[in-house]
Amino acid sequence: MSVLPDLLAEIFREPTLAGVARELAVLAAPLWLAALVGLLIGWAWRPRWAAPHQPPPQAPALLPPQQPAPAADKLTVLPRPKEVAASMAPVEDTELAVSTADLKHLRRVVEEKDGGPAWIHMMDRSLPTFRYQAWRRDMENGPPQYRSSTIFEDASPDVVRDFFWDDEFRMKNTWDDMLLQYDTLEECTETGTMVVRWVRKFPFFCSDREYIIGRRIWASGKTYYCVTKSVPRPSVPRSSKPRRVDLYYSSWCIRPVESRNGGMTACEVLLFHHEDMGIPWSIAKLGVQQGMWGCVKRIEPGLRAYQIARAAGEPMSKYAAMAHANTKFVADELTASEGNSEASSSSNNTVAEKPKHWTGNLPKVIMIGGAVALACSFDQGLLTKALIFGTARRFAGPGRR
Repeated sequence: MSVLPDLLAEIFREPTLAGVARELAVLAAPLWLAALVGLLIGWAWRPRWAAPHQPPPQAPALLPPQQPAPAADKLTVLPRPKEVAASMAPVEDTELAVSTADLKHLRRVVEEKDGGPAWIHMMDRSLPTFRYQAWRRDMENGPPQYRSSTIFEDASPDVVRDFFWDDEFRMKNTWDDMLLQYDTLEECTETGTMVVRWVRKFPFFCSDREYIIGRRIWASGKTYYCVTKSVPRPSVPRSSKPRRVDLYYSSWCIRPVESRNGGMTACEVLLFHHEDMGIPWSIAKLGVQQGMWGCVKRIEPGLRAYQIARAAGEPMSKYAAMAHANTKFVADELTASEGNSEASSSSNNTVAEKPKHWTGNLPKVIMIGGAVALACSFDQGLLTKALIFGTARRFAGPGRR
């Protein structure tokens, strides 16, 4: 236990200040390298649930019950020719990738009646043209969930709806610079339901990710419920790169709200998002928290460019046109049909918690492994190796002595 004090005492016996500084730097360098090795081991670490061949666990409160997959001959609902449309039966809701059950679930989340954990307030930022707030809640058996409220001044719900649905503009304008590729796999012009394939760019230490997403919009007056979620499509082959994300949920409630200057000229976007990207949830949570505001600030200039393009009469893309094929419903009637079976919550928000230091969430074995690798790789003498192993043992906590 006296190795470190003896080593420090030896260093401070150096006759000059420069000598002391040099010896301290030699002492500290292995510790920084040990931390770096530990981080690299942490990035490479994958739990069993994140293996490509095994789908991630489903959290009980994450999504509504999945609808049974439709028969193979009903997967793709093609546009109906006008001359035969009148003689064909309407598309069954349960045959679609996104159904009324998903709308009911989104409404329960919006009204905070889904029975999930309390939301923890994370962020409150504002600029002259918009305000942003964000919350997080940690699920027992699933990835963290995020809820945000963005209020755009001088924006209509119709244009904001089209903006978020328009994959063509999303990539052309680069306000979403993670999107590398998009394709339409299925579409139903009667209900506006689509199945799209996205490929999104991830940092250099991760492979890019592939998403198979079902999406659909419901309208109640000027309020729009936009559901996007991952859907199983075994007919789309998997590959190691990009890596398929099996659990993805990102849905909006877009509605008019009062502007700062009075009048209903502002638009609020309530976003609910979670996904299992195949990396440890604690690391993903850190990344989201650090990069959230930077991503949000890119959305508003993109929306203003979209408003200008629409005002100039630029033609709509087919993706924006599909946003107009939404399903109308009466909110009161849907609420009445749901009965009293929904879980209720009188207050589902809490004050912000003090964020824990991110190193506390990594497995202790990462730091130990990094220290062992460093100690065995560098010939720095017995005292340095003893110090590295001692540091690792200290991170491991009380144990055998």
